[in-house]
Amino acid sequence: MNDTVSFGYEEVSAAEKTTRVGAVFSNVAAKYDIMNDAMSGGMHRLWKDKFVRRVKPQPGEAVLDMAGGTGDIAFRMEEMGASVTVSDINQDMLDVGIERAIKRGIDTLVWSRQNAEGLSFEDRIFDAYTIAFGIRNVTHIDKALTEAHRVLKYGGRFYCLEFSTMTWPGMKEAYDFYSHKLVPKIGKAIAHDEDSYRYLIESIRKFPDMPTFEAMIRKAGFANTRVEPIMGGLVAIHSGWKI
Repeated sequence: MNDTVSFGYEEVSAAEKTTRVGAVFSNVAAKYDIMNDAMSGGMHRLWKDKFVRRVKPQPGEAVLDMAGGTGDIAFRMEEMGASVTVSDINQDMLDVGIERAIKRGIDTLVWSRQNAEGLSFEDRIFDAYTIAFGIRNVTHIDKALTEAHRVLKYGGRFYCLEFSTMTWPGMKEAYDFYSHKLVPKIGKAIAHDEDSYRYLIESIRKFPDMPTFEAMIRKAGFANTRVEPIMGGLVAIHSGWKI
């Protein structure tokens, strides 16, 4: 039985992917936010603002922000009064987020190291589950979606922000050139790490397209699923409800 998964354009064992993805994010943690600005021209901030507006976190709601590492999504939701648990499999990413929270004077967030495929939380305790630019790096995406469904209350909502497949005519080729040829060079110049950013671009290309990923969300048990493309599908907001 062939039990391999993709690590960028390579096929590796599940255990090896988990280890190698961990190493990638440990390598990029310190420069992660600077690189996000450089790679997207600051657009990632607008995408995250829009994402949180779609989630509509309410005061007192319990929200799990998975793969939340540096706190970008959690800080936005905390400002709106939600009780946010920030989880990530990578402690280096969490450490960056904790340091940023301290500098901002934010002490209301809960930080918890977790594997999205096997959460330690009890069933049905969160009102919302969010994951931004993280699910494509999970070894077994189906397991992560099943866990998201498990920890949500009935009536709870799932929201995912992720890179996707651009559908604008003529733009796909230009974006492919930029991402494959230039992003690794930007990574080398700013983060002194070309290989990690080459993997991150390859992981985008290997991620399921919008209809396929929506079908995976439905298969995990979510209803009323929806996909909202941004910039022609460069990124997309996926959502679903536990009913």
